[in-house]
Parts: sequence; structure tokens; C-alpha cells
Amino acid sequence: MQATVKQAGWHGRAAIALAALLLLVAPRLITAAPLDMLAVSRDHRPVDPAEESGQNFPGSAFFFAEGAFDPAPGAEPVRSAHVLGLDQVAAAPAAMFRGLTPLDSYRALNCLTSAIYYEAGNEPEDGQRAVAQVVLNRARNPLWPASVCGVVYEGSERADYKCQFTFSCDGSMMRLPAAVAWMRARRVAQEALAGRVYAPVGLATHYHTLAVHPSWADSLRPVAVIGAHIFYRNPGFNGSAAAFGRVYAGRELISGPARTVWPARTAQPVEMMAAGLAVPPMPSAPAPAAAPAPSFEDTLPQSTIRPEYRNSGRPLI
Repeated sequence: MQATVKQAGWHGRAAIALAALLLLVAPRLITAAPLDMLAVSRDHRPVDPAEESGQNFPGSAFFFAEGAFDPAPGAEPVRSAHVLGLDQVAAAPAAMFRGLTPLDSYRALNCLTSAIYYEAGNEPEDGQRAVAQVVLNRARNPLWPASVCGVVYEGSERADYKCQFTFSCDGSMMRLPAAVAWMRARRVAQEALAGRVYAPVGLATHYHTLAVHPSWADSLRPVAVIGAHIFYRNPGFNGSAAAFGRVYAGRELISGPARTVWPARTAQPVEMMAAGLAVPPMPSAPAPAAAPAPSFEDTLPQSTIRPEYRNSGRPLI
């Protein structure tokens, strides 16, 4: 009888211990369950896609934030992981941008490459192609300059950092481009100028990074989030296909940002004499004052001790 009671007590303690163990392990099992839906690494451990280096780029956290944007009803699904459609879009009309001369073609390619590199150099190809399409969309719309370089460097002469593409007036072009990234941007620019249309961006003519929200954004229609930027088109006629019918003339008169500070130029004496003006006498330079001879105290090294402690240790007289 006593052995039966002891055995029953042992089983009770074992049941309590098992229940306590389940209470400790159960939360971990519940937490780990959704990870089975994620990718599995080579060592058979689940991997969060947000932690994969190939999926990260500036603004990529936006795509892993659940519910950040809900695609608009009827928006065409995009197969790229870097594109989130927000509205129904119509692809921009296909067009080739060929310069009248080799110099015009070179300038157009260089300007578009600069825009892609400095605006989206670290982004996936989708982000770079979207930026290129915006530049070419503007070149086809009468609201903007009629050349590729004119669109890229519009407002670059301003000193208040309010140029159309910030890199052209904020000093970004002082940095030498990385060769590999530059050639990648150049390839995207060549394809865009040759007539390759990037459909997901549609007829967008504006964009900004996901880190800011400019005041003009509320007056435009969001089209898509691509890479690190959100893209917009104009409402009404200016955002319709009919507004993008301007034919590219092939003339590129500029090849870089405008010069913001022009050096002051004074009339030279020869020019003034030729114009019959009196040449003012040249002011004589004042004789330089003789420098005083340095005293012995001036040649000594300056003390670095605080004034209230400089007499410490000296005997009182």
C-alpha cells in the first residue's frame, strides 16, 4: 500500500514537471511555426527574405513592411519584387532618342547616365530604368525642355537646391563615379534611348524617395513604388498619353549643369582706351610697415597651464 502511494506521488510530480516544460517550450514552438513558410538556407535554417543581401537596397525595407501600401483595385500585377503598383498605368509610347550628330548622341547618353547613376546608382535595375523613363517622359512633354540634357539639368543654375534633379545642384557630381556602377547605369541609358520602354512607371514625370514627402506630391497621382522611389503622374490631360506626343528633335545644346557663380570681370585699360574712356590712375600700393622685432618673451613657447595654477609651487615672498 505504501509503495502504491509513493508511485502515485512520483507520477504526479512527473506530470507537473512535464506540464512546466511544455509551458516553457510552447511559446518557442508557436513563434517558430511561421518561419517554416520562409526560405531555407543551406544549413536548413529558415531565412527571412529581408535579411538576404541580394534583396536589400535603399528603401527596400518598404517592401517588407506589411500594409505600407495596398495596390489599387485593377492595378496590373508586376512580377518584379522591386515594384509595387499603385494605379492602373499605360506604358509610355515607344520612341528612339537619336541625336542629329554624334556629339548630340554622346551628350544625351552622358546626361541620362548621370541621372541614373546619381539618382539610383545603388538600386536594382527596375529602379534605374524607372528613373530613365521619367527623364524621357519629360522630354516628350511640352511642360519640360525638349532635350534629354535640358530635362536632366533644368534649374541646375539655382543656388537654393531646388533644381529638378537634386544631384545637379547639390554638389553630388563632385564625387568621381565608381566605374562598375557607371557602366551599369550607362547600359540602362543606352537601352532606354534605343526605345526600350519601362512599362511599370507608365507616364510618370515625378518621383521622390520614400524618406520624404514633398508638398507637391499630394497634387499628383501615385503610380508605383519602384526601388527607393515613389513615382507620380500629372492628373488630367497632362498625365494622359496625348500629352506625350512631342517628337525628339535630336539637339543637345548643353552637356552638364549650369555654372552658378560667374567671376566678376572688370574692364581692362586697353578696352577702355579703345572706347575713348579715361583710364583711371592705378592706385599706388602702400609701403609695407616694418614688422616689430620679436621680444624675448615672444620667442618662448606659450604656456598651456590655466592662469589660476601658473604660480603653483613658487615660494611666497
